[in-house]
Amino acid sequence: MIDHTELNRRHWEDTAAAAHGPLAREHWAKTEPHWGLWATPESEVSALPPDVSGMDVIELGCGTAYVSAWLARLGAHPVGIDISARQLDTAREMQAEFALDFPLLLGDAQQVPREDASFDLAISEYGASLWCDPYRWIPEAARLLRPGGHLVFLHRSPLFALCARDEATASTSLMRPQFGLNRVDYGTSTEFTLPHGDMLRLLRSSGFTVDDLIEIQAPTPANREYHEVSSTWAQQWPSEEIWKARLTSPQVR
Repeated sequence: MIDHTELNRRHWEDTAAAAHGPLAREHWAKTEPHWGLWATPESEVSALPPDVSGMDVIELGCGTAYVSAWLARLGAHPVGIDISARQLDTAREMQAEFALDFPLLLGDAQQVPREDASFDLAISEYGASLWCDPYRWIPEAARLLRPGGHLVFLHRSPLFALCARDEATASTSLMRPQFGLNRVDYGTSTEFTLPHGDMLRLLRSSGFTVDDLIEIQAPTPANREYHEVSSTWAQQWPSEEIWKARLTSPQVR
């Protein structure tokens, strides 16, 4: 089985970056953060800490870095890391267009070239939170955070992963077992989703206390449709979720 990191890097370099690049300007132009597939506004979910001004932030799997752009406008000091050079090229184009400058690193979010306890907030929206092994990237986030630091991530819900189909919209029937759910392969890419119990145990063992779990419902009417999940499906069941946690028991480094 090919290493998931290299498989996903090829996926983004060869095909996915071309599809997501044109969306970058729309994301960068937003005056308020809007999360996930259904563009859920920050005012509805309060995903971010109340005041991020002055915070050092690492965006894990930043893609075109629009989340970092939102945070920079709120007064934070973000650093983005992504494995796709093409995605980072688009991010740099957006930095120039919107006159925002922050570091962008080409690298693996599972092993970030930064010292321990360097950040106040680690964040991922469909970045490391979906494309990286949670048993590697979550301990890495804990390493990077200062005591009391925040971890915020959005990814597919376990229910979506149980119903997802390759090259088709999510089914209303279960397609795979929940026990043992972790890595889901889709031919040219690999996604990771843990059941809630496994995720809670992983976060706790990494030193985190969970503050909230927000299950996202698609709006009516929906802003758009997706090949992997319909708005009708996501109005009945959560296709994505946001986890909020704090590093309350830092591990011995």
